Amino acid sequence: MKIVFLDAKTLGDDIDLTGFEQMGEVVKYPFTTAEEAPDRVKDADVLIVNKVLINRQTISSAGNLKLVCVTATGTNNLDKDYLAERGIEWRNVAGYSTESVAQHTFAILFYLMENLRYYDDYVRDGRYVNDRIFTHFARTFHELQGMTWGILGLGAIGRRVADIAGMFGARVIYYSASGAPAQEGYHQVDFDTLLSESDILSIHAPLNEYTEGIMDAEAFRKMKSSAILLNLGRGPIINEADLAAALNAGELKAAGLDVLCSEPMAKDNPLLDVHDKDRLLITPHIAWATVEARQRLMKIIEGQIREFFGSK
Repeated sequence: MKIVFLDAKTLGDDIDLTGFEQMGEVVKYPFTTAEEAPDRVKDADVLIVNKVLINRQTISSAGNLKLVCVTATGTNNLDKDYLAERGIEWRNVAGYSTESVAQHTFAILFYLMENLRYYDDYVRDGRYVNDRIFTHFARTFHELQGMTWGILGLGAIGRRVADIAGMFGARVIYYSASGAPAQEGYHQVDFDTLLSESDILSIHAPLNEYTEGIMDAEAFRKMKSSAILLNLGRGPIINEADLAAALNAGELKAAGLDVLCSEPMAKDNPLLDVHDKDRLLITPHIAWATVEARQRLMKIIEGQIREFFGSK
């Protein structure tokens, strides 16, 4: 069996792939363009991809191909009609990053809520040396206990965040953009209530016709000026120009984003024009990427390959 990774760099260099090597020949390409793909896939039995487009142009030369594994939940890069036409099966992965994304959600929150950038700079710049008193009150912050934490998208990650927020003593509410029935043990509200009552609003929803652009200027105007917005779902759920305007106008206290409309970040992204940089934290789509989550992802895909060929 020949297993080909077409964009292995998207998984990092620190992941153990010995399980794949036990199944056959493994070839790893750091990145692959559409022009490079036909030559690289022609002898492959299995392709492992993240963002590479899989379609007639890229895999028509792959005469041995039987299975395509996507190292993510989203499968927008697959031409599923063409795969079906060829009798090639595909697999994706869900649930591998729940703990990782939930952890990063709180890392972003506390960085913003407790003004950690300011306090870190205050000490690093030497301003704490021989200050008048032992503490420093220039930037105040509050306890999470008693706040209202709103969640957009109550899947596995949303539920994990809700449970942790509840342990901190927050009141948790959520909104389902798709209109799904209320989930037992969680308080479902309408969208306007989510916006108007949330002290923290975290997004853990997929991108679809219900969520695309839902967080826009009208939504931001309905939120508390003291609210913190977190997006760990998908970038286009937020209108970035409207968010930049809302932050500059003081309609929100702060925003923390791990996902953007265009990734890597475009040089004309309107969020680069936010005046007060302390009000915005952007991390480069790393919430999913703890070592444990990435290794778990590989183990799941290894199992998918073994199961697929074991059943043949």
